[in-house]
Amino acid sequence: MASSSSRSPVMPLAMGMFGLGLIAVVVVFGAFATGVEDLPLWLNLATLLAPAGLIIGVVTSIARTRRASRGTR
Repeated sequence: MASSSSRSPVMPLAMGMFGLGLIAVVVVFGAFATGVEDLPLWLNLATLLAPAGLIIGVVTSIARTRRASRGTR
């Protein structure tokens, strides 16, 4: 098991970004379903948090795995 000292503070940030992005996507789809056409720019930009959080999380996970595998050799 990995120790708590090897945990990256970036992963919770990435998960938070991804979660907020998903919430924004749900709000945009809900607004579209109710007939709202002109959404605020900040809401449209907030949907970009989902892919950004996903990318940051994947890169962080890969980097942590590579760092751990180098330490065991």
